[in-house]
Amino acid sequence: MILADFGTSYTKILDLDQSQPEPTIIATRELDKDRRVDLATGHNARRFCKAYVNELIALARGGEELIGEPDYLLLDCGSRDLKYVRYQGGQLQDMGWNAECGASMGFTIELLERYFNLDFTSMAVPDRTLSVTCGVLGISSIFDAITTGIPEAEAVARFVKGIAVNAYRFAGSPAKIYLSGGLCDNALFVKSFPCDVVVLGRFVLLAGLKRSLAMNENHYDQPG
Repeated sequence: MILADFGTSYTKILDLDQSQPEPTIIATRELDKDRRVDLATGHNARRFCKAYVNELIALARGGEELIGEPDYLLLDCGSRDLKYVRYQGGQLQDMGWNAECGASMGFTIELLERYFNLDFTSMAVPDRTLSVTCGVLGISSIFDAITTGIPEAEAVARFVKGIAVNAYRFAGSPAKIYLSGGLCDNALFVKSFPCDVVVLGRFVLLAGLKRSLAMNENHYDQPG
């Protein structure tokens, strides 16, 4: 049984038939177009799977699997969009998905890191933010700031903080966030949240697929 989270930029794969299953990551653009897995979630999943689980359902099940608290907010920040689930008293209370203010957020941050040759692990959180409505449109704000004399690294750091603050507000401005997705690996992004952050990593949706299997849930969709 092979599970996969087919993200826009990266795909996470877990082969449960291995003696000690460990997830692997591959760039989505490098996938064999004929590849098929048994159960999957993610933006590109329907092209590559036999059965599909909605990303919000996978996120919710992943939170149930990994978070041992009755009340929490789990926010997933990936390459393409934002989504969250909120639990209260051990029950799902709310969920949300935003592909507009989170549009290409993670992809844009990774692109900027490479273009300006930056190391987000060593960058301090700036005092100010750029006004950012989405990842793609925010690029112009960076170059506008640079033309006023702000150093490139500072302008990008303000952009990253602006993205983090937008994500925080989208999630309802909680006192504590459990964070999922590729941007968990971006130290500057994580530190830019104005709240406590618990990093769960990039494999929460895989954990959700495993939990769905264990629960024998029958809400899988056939891709088509």
